[in-house]
Amino acid sequence: MPYSLALALTLLVEVPLYTAALAALGPVRPGRAALAAVAVNCATHPPLWWFLGRFTAGAPAAYWTAFVLAEAAVCLVEAVLLRVSAGPVRGAGLRRGGVRGAGPRRGGVRAVAGGGEGVDGTDRASHRLPPAVVLAVSGTANAASVLAGLLMTATSVS
Repeated sequence: MPYSLALALTLLVEVPLYTAALAALGPVRPGRAALAAVAVNCATHPPLWWFLGRFTAGAPAAYWTAFVLAEAAVCLVEAVLLRVSAGPVRGAGLRRGGVRGAGPRRGGVRAVAGGGEGVDGTDRASHRLPPAVVLAVSGTANAASVLAGLLMTATSVS
């Protein structure tokens, strides 16, 4: 499969999954989630493609071992990048209203004191989704795009 087709397929599969999951779980704004999904894929796809290209002429066992390890690394890297680039979760650990010292006189926003998880499962100290949640989303999106790529490759061979 040519690189441009592989990247297009990856974006076609992963961006909607990331967007829907982050918007539902966060809730992260859908536009921000989509931009973050495109950004993390553009950051990880070229190195992954280059790395796996080094194993295509070798033994199948070496390629598939490299493939599994590389995809696991991509899931981890994308989860970290996604957690940072998706930004704070709307309303995570924030209190609205006329709270003294909240900033503007009316309708200010102030972080609730203390860390831990908020009611919605977010990390109140950073206002971001928990790492395990983002890793699960990343793993799911990557598994879906790998499956789509394998299915396309299998149908083009037969």
